Amino acid sequence: MKINRKIALSETGFVFDAGTGDSYSVNPIGVEIIDYIKQNLTREEIKRKLSEKYDVTAPELEKSLDDYFGALNTFNILDNE
Repeated sequence: MKINRKIALSETGFVFDAGTGDSYSVNPIGVEIIDYIKQNLTREEIKRKLSEKYDVTAPELEKSLDDYFGALNTFNILDNE
């Protein structure tokens, strides 16, 4: 799993797609997840880090990650090659 190389992310959560000109905003946890992806962490490693840091149940975390990764795919933020 990698971030599309045409994507730029600011520390404040502003996401810009240089390929399309589209821009998005993500919250601080979204920025954290994207940073983990940039560090080449697997989904399981990301899940472990988030569960250690935040008070969330395993089912809640799993659903939230499914939703978030789905959004990243929908907006072509993840590179699916």
